[in-house]
Amino acid sequence: MTLVDTHAHLTDPRFRDDLDAVLERAAVAGVGAVISLATTLEDCEATLKLAERFPQVYAAVGVHPNHAAEAPADVTGALAEFARHPKVVAIGEAGMDYHYLPGKRAGGTEADDAAGKARQRELFVQQLELATKLGKPVVIHERECAEDLLELLTPYRGRLRGVFHCFGGPPEVARRVLDLGFHVSFTGMLTFKRAAALRELAAQLPPDRVMVETDSPYMAPEPHRGKRCEPAWVVESARALAAARGVALEVVAQETTENARRLFGTRFDSAADDDGLTRMPAISVPGNG
Repeated sequence: MTLVDTHAHLTDPRFRDDLDAVLERAAVAGVGAVISLATTLEDCEATLKLAERFPQVYAAVGVHPNHAAEAPADVTGALAEFARHPKVVAIGEAGMDYHYLPGKRAGGTEADDAAGKARQRELFVQQLELATKLGKPVVIHERECAEDLLELLTPYRGRLRGVFHCFGGPPEVARRVLDLGFHVSFTGMLTFKRAAALRELAAQLPPDRVMVETDSPYMAPEPHRGKRCEPAWVVESARALAAARGVALEVVAQETTENARRLFGTRFDSAADDDGLTRMPAISVPGNG
């Protein structure tokens, strides 16, 4: 049985001291590949270094909406350079997030929220355009903004592939996501006791449009709630999906792995030069001096 953890953040400081052991445990659990998602331009550099260091680690390069305020006005040039790396399989983590808008903090105003939303939209469209130009899928983050995000994404129907990561419903959003030709990916949220409606939805989705992930170090599944999440635990998401659908775990593992291979356009074999080492092109990141 082989699984792909399609979304993790391996550059997170919580993995600094034991990443080798974390990835060893993942391999023992049957996780053949992990896609590590960058959230800032600086994080893109760190993510690519990890992809070079570990054959089973692949990268997605992007700027998360919660870092929109400090990002350069235009991120496409830097991301395009990062995307030249042979182990970059997607653009992302891109998207929109209204949960942490400045108006929810002390002193924040509606005008602040409007400006924050506008900046997120601008950054998101830049990454959608880049993914379309490069022919790479986009990994989408959506929180409390489904209507606005789907409105921006609709013009790309038929021109762009991708996945809504950490999908949490509702069914009407799932239908629109699938109608746009996108995949959905489930985290350990699928194992939560209060997630019966999400499991019911997951069971009804087309098997060829579903993937699994951990979102490590976040979203630890049962029976590991409250702990640092790690890629080995993607098996818990797959097990919950299999139980919801009434099929064997091996069936879900095979289907979700094949879906990941098809979407990201790789067999998840190590991309290496003749000497066995992957190479990262020299890149100048705005704001790094």
